[in-house]
Amino acid sequence: MKSNKPENIDEYIHSFPKDIQILLNHVREIIREEAPNAKEAIKYAIPTFIQNGNLVHFAAYKNHIGFYALPSGNIKFQKEISKFKSGKGSIQFPITEPMPDELIRKIVRFRIKENETKEKKNKK
Repeated sequence: MKSNKPENIDEYIHSFPKDIQILLNHVREIIREEAPNAKEAIKYAIPTFIQNGNLVHFAAYKNHIGFYALPSGNIKFQKEISKFKSGKGSIQFPITEPMPDELIRKIVRFRIKENETKEKKNKK
């Protein structure tokens, strides 16, 4: 019996209407550009990029694209994300507005550096 859970990010994206697929692919491409060495996976049933641990996650919902940069990403960029609804480690980008490309890029770059620093400390 086949599960409804996606096995990869392509399957996840293709499970949404075309307009949402475009937004999800856009976010995915930004992450890929900033983190070309990251691996793609499905964790917690949503798209995840992994590089020295979980880097960022993203997902589609009825009215927004959820972006998960862990609490540290939200703390670091609290001023920039203040115009969006957010939680401890989540940011909601409304689907009716352009995705904040530069903010996503900055958060991904920050998370890469943060994970690299943690990885170096763990190897000592």
